[in-house]
Amino acid sequence: MAIITDHFARTAQAVSQVNGLKDYPFAVIGHPVANNDDNVLRAKARTAVNAIVPMLTARKR
Repeated sequence: MAIITDHFARTAQAVSQVNGLKDYPFAVIGHPVANNDDNVLRAKARTAVNAIVPMLTARKR
């Protein structure tokens, strides 16, 4: 599992497919991260957590 900025999401999908992991889960947050103030980073962290928790708790059948 990974966290990727939206700028790199398509690349992350392509790399995971090339490596045989087409369904590799990753959370997407807004780009960029550098130079964001604390409030923006907290918001991006909340977005990531909201995406990651279901990935970690979902039952695979």
